[in-house]
Amino acid sequence: MTDEPVVVDGESLTPNAVERVARSGAIVRVPEEVRERVRESRERIINIVESGEAVYGVNTGFGELVQERIPEDDIETLQQNLVRSHAAGTGRELATEEVRAMLVTRLNALVKGYSGVRERIVDVLVRMINEAVHPVVKAKGSLGASGDLAPLSHLALVVTGEGEATVDGERLSGAEALKRKNIEPVTLRAKEGLGLINGTQLTVGLASLVVCDAERTMRAADIAGAMTTEATMSTTASSHPSIHRVRPHQGQTKSAENIRRLTQNSEIVESHRNCDRVQDAYSLRCLPQVHGAVRDSIQHLREAVETELNSATDNPLVFPTENADDRASGTERAAVISGGNFHGQPLALRLDYVTSGLAELASISERRMDRMLNPNVQEEHLPPFLTKGSGLRSGYMIAQYTAADLVSTNRSQGRPSMDSIPVSGNQEDHVSMSAQSAYVGRETVESTLRVIGIELACAAQALDFVEDLTPGVGTDAAYQEVRDHVPHLDEDRPIHRDIESTLALLRSDTLLDAVETALNDPLA
Repeated sequence: MTDEPVVVDGESLTPNAVERVARSGAIVRVPEEVRERVRESRERIINIVESGEAVYGVNTGFGELVQERIPEDDIETLQQNLVRSHAAGTGRELATEEVRAMLVTRLNALVKGYSGVRERIVDVLVRMINEAVHPVVKAKGSLGASGDLAPLSHLALVVTGEGEATVDGERLSGAEALKRKNIEPVTLRAKEGLGLINGTQLTVGLASLVVCDAERTMRAADIAGAMTTEATMSTTASSHPSIHRVRPHQGQTKSAENIRRLTQNSEIVESHRNCDRVQDAYSLRCLPQVHGAVRDSIQHLREAVETELNSATDNPLVFPTENADDRASGTERAAVISGGNFHGQPLALRLDYVTSGLAELASISERRMDRMLNPNVQEEHLPPFLTKGSGLRSGYMIAQYTAADLVSTNRSQGRPSMDSIPVSGNQEDHVSMSAQSAYVGRETVESTLRVIGIELACAAQALDFVEDLTPGVGTDAAYQEVRDHVPHLDEDRPIHRDIESTLALLRSDTLLDAVETALNDPLA
């Protein structure tokens, strides 16, 4: 992991960069040319205030109270009241990685230069990220339109010296947390409260982590599937390029390629190339098609997240005038336009799509697991539940129960983007529930990674019963890595330790690194 700062310029933030800030504690840097955009945007807001023009979020009330005009002397109070009143979250407190993801994504949205905040706001957010001042944020309260208001308000409170934050492992008031790191709290001015809280940064921050974790899970599933293919004496013919050339879905093609590469030079596959089995079960034969469809759903989400990360999502947005006469005369006025970029639907739908895909990935993994464990369907070389002396011993029998629980949980999660409850006096009459979709995506990818980890443990155990034949280049590297952390199951032992060990291998990319080193090239 590089120690280079993540450059926050409003244009180039990626899910992987968000993960670096969120999980690895990477610091951030805002280039000078980007700061100039922020200063110019602020000047436009100042001109509006001085003109006395009524503009939503600058000198009017909010939501249903949009018709209420606010006197100039009360504009600062308006902004602070907005943040205080909207900090109405409840439920669990966000994890540190979730808060840091929110901080960096909100910063990136503001530096695009369409929000009208002062550079001082940018500086405080940079310091909070780099000095690890983490606001205490309640998870529940966002409807994904007008953005993630409640969670972002809890974050914004700390910017103003209110609320609570953790610093150096201590929970402090917002004022004490900033003081600990010599950061001056901000007195909010026109538009700045709204600029801090109106946007999709909880959703897109969490969605960035979902993308990274889902891609990690996808590669792990291909590895586990390849190991199970060998352990069950199944064929890799279903991954032959000719099959996928005539149905060229991108994800399907990539998963088939991974299976071929992982099993390259496999003595196991070669040993039964001309056997009398006609076809394998769908969970093995259709692996490229199912895995590929999930892979496509993840790519679909990545595209939306990369766009959203580098978008202006608050309301209203502040643009330079489009009037050429004003520009020529030097009396340029801002065009302040109200719209709906805060609406989380572009993310919510794709998050739910990925949740469905990941649920299927866990489901097919559990079915492959059963092919190794179930004495009614497993191959002759495999003992019941992958243990000698079955009956006296249960082997990995109950590991499949755990996988079944996780698969069932995935299926029951629901799809939040299909729901909408009107709020704010019916002014905000259609919302996205995108934050809920992000939470469900996070839970589903975690459950699915656990199922894949169980399949890995079972596949390594099954390969122990394949005598005198070596696995493929990639699958052998995976087998060796699993065996370095999970010993062969001879006598019964608490299986939860095996599950946690394989999960740690997948989360840390240790298994993937070992496989890609053996292949001398990254997996797709």
